[in-house]
Amino acid sequence: MNYRHIYHAGNFADCLKHIVLTRILLHLGKKEKPFFALDTHAGIGLYDLSSDEAQKTGEWQDGIARLLGEKEKGLLGRLTGICAPYLDLVTDLNPEGGLKCYPGSPKIIDRLSRAQDRAFFIEKHPVDVEQLKVNCGRDRRLHVRADDGWVALRSDLPPQERRGLVLIDPPFEQANEYERLVAEFLKGYKRWSTGIYCLWYPIKARREVDQAAGMLKEAGIANSLRAELVIHKLDTAKRLNGTGLFIINPPFTLHDELKLLLPFLAQTLGQTAQRSHLEWICPPD
Repeated sequence: MNYRHIYHAGNFADCLKHIVLTRILLHLGKKEKPFFALDTHAGIGLYDLSSDEAQKTGEWQDGIARLLGEKEKGLLGRLTGICAPYLDLVTDLNPEGGLKCYPGSPKIIDRLSRAQDRAFFIEKHPVDVEQLKVNCGRDRRLHVRADDGWVALRSDLPPQERRGLVLIDPPFEQANEYERLVAEFLKGYKRWSTGIYCLWYPIKARREVDQAAGMLKEAGIANSLRAELVIHKLDTAKRLNGTGLFIINPPFTLHDELKLLLPFLAQTLGQTAQRSHLEWICPPD
């Protein structure tokens, strides 16, 4: 697995992550008071699906392309209200038709935040930081910084706003990244316990994922949700078999939305497996 995200932009994992991101942002936007968004591992914000890197893997063809195909055929059914904001955003970024551009999380946050909201985008790779600045433009609401995303969970929290979102989407380049994901989240949570946290992780095998979920359960943080999508059999740990999210303090509607969304994504995007999983690690108080 190549960890530069251009190889994976628009794949099945992005579809789940970014649909959930849109649902959270739309929820935050229902109240007039401003919200804050922190993206700890931001990437470049906008991806060219016609690039050699994206074409080499073609992962987007079995992800966002399939979902847009379902929309065009009118097959979203009850999922229309849940998926449409995300799919419409992707379509808007491709005004000439087709599918050339795909939004990373910074672009989605940009499009779904308002004049009174703020966002911090943290990226460690120096080349990607400069590209992210270009893709964000001269928007004073959006702050791009070259930094360690794990450090930002302490240095940028709590924000002046009382409401907001923290997206933690590391590259999983190290063997202990699952454990680190939960440990670093807990440090941020101690500083800002009222924010909505969305922690992304890959599924190659079950052991490390279950251990991370156990760490969250042991921490006893109420309102912690686990949502997973598996598209390949877990018969080898050498490929990306599935994807998951730990969501802490989710919007009150999100559990029921995921209850509909996850089986649909499994059926639509699944390949050698079509499974999903949704559970409360620690239910709301």
